[in-house]
Amino acid sequence: MEYVKLGNSNLKVSRVCMGCMGFGDPKNGMHTWTLPEKESLEIIKNGLDNGINFYDTAIGYQNGTSEQYVGRAVREYASREDIVVATKFLPRTEDEIKNNVSGQEHIHSFVDKSLENLGLDYIDLYIYHMWDYNTPLYDILEGLSEVIDEGKVKYIGISNCFAWQLAKANALAEMNGFKKFVSIQGHYNLIFREEEREMIPLCRADNIATTPYSSLASGRLSRLPGEESKRLKEDFYAKLKYQNSETQDLEIIKRVNEIAGNYDVSMTEVSLAWLSTKVTSPIVGATKMHHVEGAVNSVDLKLTNDDVEYLEEPYVAHDLVGVMADNKATASDNDKVWQKHTKDKI
Repeated sequence: MEYVKLGNSNLKVSRVCMGCMGFGDPKNGMHTWTLPEKESLEIIKNGLDNGINFYDTAIGYQNGTSEQYVGRAVREYASREDIVVATKFLPRTEDEIKNNVSGQEHIHSFVDKSLENLGLDYIDLYIYHMWDYNTPLYDILEGLSEVIDEGKVKYIGISNCFAWQLAKANALAEMNGFKKFVSIQGHYNLIFREEEREMIPLCRADNIATTPYSSLASGRLSRLPGEESKRLKEDFYAKLKYQNSETQDLEIIKRVNEIAGNYDVSMTEVSLAWLSTKVTSPIVGATKMHHVEGAVNSVDLKLTNDDVEYLEEPYVAHDLVGVMADNKATASDNDKVWQKHTKDKI
């Protein structure tokens, strides 16, 4: 395993991050394909044994049971100081807004609940899961800085946002003495490269770590079409992200398979090796032991410049999907909320 510094932080992370969305009580959340505790801990231990020290979960994954499993594995199988645990908080709920719960109060409450779930004293990387257009950004940044000052969080990251939002947030943080976001977790892989337009250049310029999710396009980049997994069959959101691009993506998937044959490796290894030439640490979900093996082995596969160009050549632009499509649809109207609450603080 190789390790790298996470952007402007002092965290040293493995070149692949284990995504923990697949861990959690399958009877306690929106997904039915997640692994129960015993199987989850076995997968995490395998990752630890293979040098993965970076684990990404969220309070929203299976109603917090993913956090519980991750925390238990860290406590039982590792030394806390050797592991980087990332988790995420959600926007304020309608009830919180109705009851005038501030952004700062919301963050304090969510941090405490995540720490309780994890059974840990601190969170290494606390991630703003998706942009909250109904809460002033100033309040979010102040709340995050407060939990860092209290020692509950070491660094903060952000997910599912546009480059202009990340730039605005870090500019506002700098102007007010708040902590800046050190990482971005966006949707990025060989068949969805829209982050290359603005986000990737911004991160390179400001040394912001890139830890993309959907690194294997919900399994599409790890197998030929027709080979379906339980998640591909049951995960509605995964289907939504790629339902309009299957034809244009097929040529890239074929080329991944071709190069995998040339190197006598898996398609997973090729797809992740390509992504590793672009980002800090791709997030790779694992619900089977061979998922861990493919992720770990990808670190040792070094693609040539010709390989990279061959994989990239068929790409065509994609429409935004999922959370980011919702952001696009609401940004112009809801950003007025941000402006209303922050214009006197800029």
